[in-house]
Amino acid sequence: MTKTITFNELRKIKESLPEGSIHRIADELNTTVQTVRNYFGGSNYQVGNNCGLHIEPGPEGGIVVLDDTTILEKAEKILNEISRPIEA
Repeated sequence: MTKTITFNELRKIKESLPEGSIHRIADELNTTVQTVRNYFGGSNYQVGNNCGLHIEPGPEGGIVVLDDTTILEKAEKILNEISRPIEA
């Protein structure tokens, strides 16, 4: 499934993730850490892969079309985990 968001929104999600989340996402998806970083706007394709991220110039850093939302969904799941109070 594709999703369209602004580049600034995508970066805000990445910056909101707790430490170690990029590694956790990479481990859960059996991919490299650099591939996950590239998904959030990195550009080291010698180490990581392109993961279907298309950026068009525009306001808010441009428009990003994500061909696959799996990494985004994993990041949102992590953010939901940290925003919920832990029940005893």
